[in-house]
Amino acid sequence: MKFNVIGAGLAGVEAAWQIAERGYEVTIYEQKPLKKSPAHKSNNFAELVCSNSLKASRIDSAAGLLKEEMARLGSLTVPVARECAVPAGGALAVDRDIFSEKVTEKILNHKNITVKNMEVEEIFNDSDTITIVATGPLTDGKMSESIKALCGDYLSFYDAAAPIVTADSVDMNIAFGASRYDRGGDDDYINCPFNKEEYENFINELVNAEGAVLHDFDVYEGCMPIEKLAKRGLDAPRFGPMKPVGLTNPNTGHRPWAAVQLRRENEKGTMFNLVGFQTNLKFGEQKRVFSMIPGLQNAEFVRYGVMHRNSFLDSPRVLNKDFSLRNNKNIFFAGQITGVEGYMESASSGIIAGINAVRRAEGKESIELSEVTMIGALSSYISDETVKNFQPMGANFGVLPPIEPKIRDKRERYAALAERALNSLNEVIK
Repeated sequence: MKFNVIGAGLAGVEAAWQIAERGYEVTIYEQKPLKKSPAHKSNNFAELVCSNSLKASRIDSAAGLLKEEMARLGSLTVPVARECAVPAGGALAVDRDIFSEKVTEKILNHKNITVKNMEVEEIFNDSDTITIVATGPLTDGKMSESIKALCGDYLSFYDAAAPIVTADSVDMNIAFGASRYDRGGDDDYINCPFNKEEYENFINELVNAEGAVLHDFDVYEGCMPIEKLAKRGLDAPRFGPMKPVGLTNPNTGHRPWAAVQLRRENEKGTMFNLVGFQTNLKFGEQKRVFSMIPGLQNAEFVRYGVMHRNSFLDSPRVLNKDFSLRNNKNIFFAGQITGVEGYMESASSGIIAGINAVRRAEGKESIELSEVTMIGALSSYISDETVKNFQPMGANFGVLPPIEPKIRDKRERYAALAERALNSLNEVIK
């Protein structure tokens, strides 16, 4: 049996790694550098496009539990991420260039992995081939048509990326370094504080700024453009990404009315991204409006926010829990195209697809993790035929079955959910 993986993003490299580590030869087909999507710039694999944060690290958080489960399943990307982490309070953030370089190096140096740089226009569908499609949410052209022929129409949403500014262009006489509630070092985040008047003026300009796309569109809540959020109400950003809770402005001794947080973008701390400021504004409007943020009046923008179209399958109708097609179990899908939302969520789906591709070749039953695990719960969600109006889902404790009897303290409850998940996972992998 031959193994092919189409796409060398986070899901694709994880899938190939699982196959190769089990002693089988696998070929990765990657269209870069011959062709790049509008969102991709690097020639390396596992390129991080929107943010450099892989979310919370602690195991008693949904994102932290997901990464720990991945690590215990032999993940490629989690240990690499931990090797090239940059300070980010309680989050695992990485220098995105170093991260991609290290992942690429490991893939290219694995004796069982062959990489072919070419654009694949049709899914491999031979009886002696197992194919994992990890082409990502920007899949287009003939490959998109090939997927539609197997799966029917896509659902679609739009995704947005936040701007990045240079650290030395931030006015630190106005801004200040601090993590919320003093979690982490004071250089993990830069905070730009607003008083009430500054905030209201900023929101007024934000909602009236000109967008790059003139027609309206639906967007996944987790990637809501800041200007669209602001149109929901004056205080919507202040209770969202601009919330000031957990922050004290050392210049006033008080909590600001609102705040924009900048998160370290690279290991050297020379660049910071505007947290939660995914945007669809024209570049000139971004410069004009975001320069109104206190401390960013002279900011140097090294990347403006961009928006691009993402597509995903109606997975509950077409995919099994092991990420194989219901109508062809020799074809698997992995990554955001399946409706898992987030970097590590995408990578985790690649792990499951890779493990079960091997088991399929060996004539064994698929491994389906319990719904008490984060990976198992997400796998169940994307394959649950009772789900209506299917939308992408990221790691969260709401997808796990509750602990009985209920634990009232949230931190204790989350810790118990994490312990239960890891105990369940250990029973599978021991």
